[in-house]
Amino acid sequence: MADTGHWGDDLRKPSGMSRRGLLRPAAALGLMGLLGARKQNAQEANLASRRGVPSPRIRDIEVIETEPASVRLTVVKVTTDQDGLYGYGCATFTQRADLIRPAVEKYLKPFLLNKPADRIEDIWQSAYDSSYWKNGPVLNNALSGIDQALWDIKGRQAALPVYQLAGGKCREAAECYSKVLGATYPETVELARQSLAQGFRNIRVQVGDVRSMAGSPADNDMKPGLNGGLTFDRKSYCRRTFKLLEICRQELGDEVGLLHDMGEKVSPNEAVQFCKDVDRFKLFFIEDPLPPEDSAYFRQIRDNCTTPIAMGELFNNPHQWQELIAGRLIDYIRVHPSQAGGFSPARKIATLAEQFGVKTAWHGPPDLSPIGHMVNVTLDLISPNFGIQEYSPFNERTQEIFKGCPVVKDGYLWANEAPGWGIELDENAAAKYPFGTGETSERKRLNGGWGELRLRDGTAIK
Repeated sequence: MADTGHWGDDLRKPSGMSRRGLLRPAAALGLMGLLGARKQNAQEANLASRRGVPSPRIRDIEVIETEPASVRLTVVKVTTDQDGLYGYGCATFTQRADLIRPAVEKYLKPFLLNKPADRIEDIWQSAYDSSYWKNGPVLNNALSGIDQALWDIKGRQAALPVYQLAGGKCREAAECYSKVLGATYPETVELARQSLAQGFRNIRVQVGDVRSMAGSPADNDMKPGLNGGLTFDRKSYCRRTFKLLEICRQELGDEVGLLHDMGEKVSPNEAVQFCKDVDRFKLFFIEDPLPPEDSAYFRQIRDNCTTPIAMGELFNNPHQWQELIAGRLIDYIRVHPSQAGGFSPARKIATLAEQFGVKTAWHGPPDLSPIGHMVNVTLDLISPNFGIQEYSPFNERTQEIFKGCPVVKDGYLWANEAPGWGIELDENAAAKYPFGTGETSERKRLNGGWGELRLRDGTAIK
């Protein structure tokens, strides 16, 4: 019986092994199975993340036109084949606004339908080349609307603002300069003081007529020309502006950054002399002293003075800015991004400028949609060589149409943190303000275009 019991015990429990010992191999097998399942799940998740979501394709391209602030704004909307995925881009070319719609709808749209919306660089290059003749303002603005809309789509798809897709912030916000224009010197100074009270530290000062900057009739300097209209007197302008800067420096102090826009309206020799004369006022910069066709004279300006120069508002051709940047003949590049073709080429301009110590000061006028301003702010945030940003406020009508406009506070412009450009467009509100809303009779006659500016002898100023 004892032996039988012994063998019975042996059958139930092998020699040297407890019940706990029997469970260990099973537990080990279970753990290995669990770890294997987790590993497989992790591998599948990794593959899924690498595959990403399906590439959206361009289903439709629309042009939205509106004029909420007496300037004609054009926006391009690109819709994809994925429900609810679309994007907006600024294609505003105020002076020839009616040309953008056919450029987009009759040429770019047929070329781009059903193309992958996430191949932004490829789309830009192929569309740019498709016209054969390139770098015109109509094509560039139309292409800018497409380019910016595609970046907006990519940001919405990733649920990130565009600046995150472009490497992230180099700074928290973009310092701006305000713009004041008075009919007289005292009025300009008072307007500048109001800007200082709002938190701005840098102010662009002008006096006289809003477009020609020639002086006001009250100053008895605007005289009829031989063609019968009021004219621009270059020498009077230089004297008047020198006096304005002298008064502003005396009245506002040395801590204020003073800027001035020459508007490309004087001769090359006068521009060189003016930049040299105002050296004494230690300006933040002089803006656009010469038109693009006179860029060779920037060497003379550089050789004769230390006044910082900002240039590029009218540029839309890489050959116009490459030499000035590479030659270190300017201090700030202020290209209008839609004139250069959108966000994609503007990034490249900023990178080129960085290599030569040139800072950015993107053009930010009233005739630019809030989407275009958000593009500027995004460039400001991501560029190590950011200098300063031109600021133009948005009126109530504009904010009614464009939800999510960039916000200025204490002299800084802040980006919207929503995905893409962070702006939604109310098309019903946009339709309330068609082209021609609030324009003068002369602007309506010229279909939104600008008139002429001449010397007293009747010569048209370029």
